[in-house]
Amino acid sequence: MSEPLLLALAAAVFVVAVLYASVGHGGATGYIAVMTLFGLAPEEIRPTALVLNVLVSSLATWQFARAGHFRWRLFAPLAVASVPAAVVGGSLALPTHLFEAIVAVVLIGSAWRILRRREAEVGDAMTVPHGRLFPLVAGGGLGLLSGLTGVGGGVFLTPLLLAIRAAAVKTVAATSAPFILVNSLAGLAGWLAAGNAIPSVAPLLLTAAALGGGIGGVLGATRIPSLALRRLMAVVLLIAGVKLLVPAAGWLAGGGS
Repeated sequence: MSEPLLLALAAAVFVVAVLYASVGHGGATGYIAVMTLFGLAPEEIRPTALVLNVLVSSLATWQFARAGHFRWRLFAPLAVASVPAAVVGGSLALPTHLFEAIVAVVLIGSAWRILRRREAEVGDAMTVPHGRLFPLVAGGGLGLLSGLTGVGGGVFLTPLLLAIRAAAVKTVAATSAPFILVNSLAGLAGWLAAGNAIPSVAPLLLTAAALGGGIGGVLGATRIPSLALRRLMAVVLLIAGVKLLVPAAGWLAGGGS
């Protein structure tokens, strides 16, 4: 890749990292989109997105935890179930376009629902009835999807936690960030276990992601009001949903071939 193209890609990665880290996400869907636009090889895009995801979600996790928004009891059962499932998903090479189309509709619908809600905060206790198995089933399903698609799972976890009113909006962000971190690491482990190699990532891209993740994490954890953060989450979910829907729609239009 030429130097001007690399600089342009780094700038795009920086913007994606700021936007996603501010809502507790790593940005994999954004990185996948921009790397596709810049013509990177498909076999490089998935592991590179996971590497950048690990970096940015680590910074977001630290910022939200330092600001006091992290709740271990909400995160732990989700992570316990998701990590092994993400390893399995990362080792598989399955066609995921149909499932991504369904998920895209869910994400866009979730974004619309979030935008329509007026309350800025919800309580710390879950208000939708669920059993003890709910976090395990949800975590396992999201972990498998995370490994299959090469994203950290935050774009799926966030609307779920908001839909069941699991916690305050910043606590949801503080849960999504480490969830993305552990699942991205697990996805990379599965990728390596399947005999694949992790491509070298240009230091400029790592620097851009680190700067963007650091800035976005600070903004989301301490600067952006909760109502504005909720709306920003909706925008991120909408972007992710559209990103998944476009290629899936093309695959469906071609008869699934």
